[in-house]
Amino acid sequence: MRPLCKCKQHPCAVNYKKGTKTFYRSLCERCLRNGVNHGIPLWKQRGYDKKDYCEKCAFESNYPEQFNVYHIDGDLQNCRPSNLKTICANCQRVLQKQGVKWKQGDLLPDF
Repeated sequence: MRPLCKCKQHPCAVNYKKGTKTFYRSLCERCLRNGVNHGIPLWKQRGYDKKDYCEKCAFESNYPEQFNVYHIDGDLQNCRPSNLKTICANCQRVLQKQGVKWKQGDLLPDF
C-alpha cells in the first residue's frame, strides 16, 4: 500500500521500481507540481479555524460551506487572527455590493 503524501489527501508518487520493490517519493504528483500546500488557503495554513456562526450578523449553521473567512483590511496575505473574521455568504455579498470595508474598530476582539 502506498504511503500518504504530506498533504494527507493523495498517495505518494512512484519514484522507481527495483526488482519487486517499489520506491516512493515523499510527495504526491499534485504537490510536486503545485507545491506542498496546494489548495490550502493561507489563513488555514496559519492556524485560523472558521467558526460555525457569522461574526457580523450572528447567523448560525451546521454547514461550514455557508461561511467564508473575511480579511478586514482586504490584504489576503495578512493572516493575523485579529485581521480574520468568519462571515456568512449573505453578509459577504452585502459587503461586496455596498463596497463597504470593515474597519478594525467595528469588530470586537476575540477573547
